[in-house]
Amino acid sequence: MPSRSHLEWPFFEERHRVLADEAARWASAHLATAPHDGNLDQECRRLVAAYGDAGFLKHAAPREGAIDVRAVCICRETFAQHSGLAEFVFAMQGLGSGPITLFGSDALRAEYLPRVASGKAIAAFAISEREAGSDLGAIATTARADGSDFVLDGEKTWISNAGVADFYVVFARTSDGPKGISAFVVDADARGVVVRERVDICAPHPLGTLGLEGVRVPASKRVSENGRGMAVALGTLDVFRATVGAAALGLARRALAEATAHAKSRRAFGTTLSEFQLVRAKLADMATAIDAAALLVYRAAWIKDTQAGRVTREAAMAKAFATEAAQRVIDDAVQILGALGVVAGSKVETLYREIRPLRIYEGATDIQRLVIARSLLEDDA
Repeated sequence: MPSRSHLEWPFFEERHRVLADEAARWASAHLATAPHDGNLDQECRRLVAAYGDAGFLKHAAPREGAIDVRAVCICRETFAQHSGLAEFVFAMQGLGSGPITLFGSDALRAEYLPRVASGKAIAAFAISEREAGSDLGAIATTARADGSDFVLDGEKTWISNAGVADFYVVFARTSDGPKGISAFVVDADARGVVVRERVDICAPHPLGTLGLEGVRVPASKRVSENGRGMAVALGTLDVFRATVGAAALGLARRALAEATAHAKSRRAFGTTLSEFQLVRAKLADMATAIDAAALLVYRAAWIKDTQAGRVTREAAMAKAFATEAAQRVIDDAVQILGALGVVAGSKVETLYREIRPLRIYEGATDIQRLVIARSLLEDDA
């Protein structure tokens, strides 16, 4: 959870402080610090059900009203301190259903969001393709109108929850040009939906390639009117991008805690590591980077919650700075632990693997820099 002093920042309201305490207590009691037993899909389903039973998923997928971005950030930061996989599972319920929450019809919201919030359905966000990652305009998956349905054909890659999800929000091309993209809710058991492969990465979670082979989807399951798919995608990412920074914060806080405890207990040359000035300097830099990242993350979340407009620049700054800072903090933690820091399965070694994908997910750091620069140049034009 955010530190007690951070919770007194003006970004938070009393409900956020209450939530932080609840999430911290629950996570300490329910999230194992040891790696999962290898059955990734089963563990993800177990975690989704547990979050639903505990009531936390209502923050990620609210049935009524807007998403409280600060609440999502608090949950992601808190859960990440205990388990990167558990944090991922919570986050994907929000991102996967985000287009429905933010842009879906009342009927779509009523059909899907209660199931997501209760942990009875697992959501997925299917936008990336082999030639269309950050370049969303290059999406090649097609959606062809056929009577009252659309027929989807194509392939989506790097899809989180592939093979585990009960439904996917799929982005497909309905016509040429950047405005020719729409978003559709596709049930995982629909005919023609095929998980073609699962992809193993350094921080294990369900990831795979999704095939769409003549998948028939009712027009009522298009998330918004024709051609607004790009706005749906960017609007959803605008909300959740800062929360990626919050996840990075959680990983960094755990790394600092591990490094501090080790420095205070490990003896070398007749004293503890914490007495060496170089180690103290590292710890100071780590703590400062975490505070700076937290300020950017919760500023972006606060602006989104209170001003309800786009926070593209602020979210990009938060995501880029927090993930890069967390990478440095965790690397310093590995250095302070020395050989223990590179033992496979140890906490800081696990953190080292878990932070690396966050610098890429939902827009790599290099893309965030371009977003920030474009915003600055447009303001000065």
